Amino acid sequence: AMKAEDIRAKSDDELKEQLLDLRKEAFNLRFQTVSGQLENTARVGDVRHDIGRIKTILNERRRAQAPAS
Repeated sequence: AMKAEDIRAKSDDELKEQLLDLRKEAFNLRFQTVSGQLENTARVGDVRHDIGRIKTILNERRRAQAPAS
């Protein structure tokens, strides 16, 4: 699993690209689960947590840039 400090070190573009990759992986893992081919079941949770971490940090950055009203 990725650490928050590793995620924070990356640029927004890198994070968006990584988010896309993780979503594709999550999609593929769902198919493997349904077809009974998934061996590492813990990977599903890891991917979901990583997606959440990236989205949280992107939202924090977005809020920091927005003018406080």
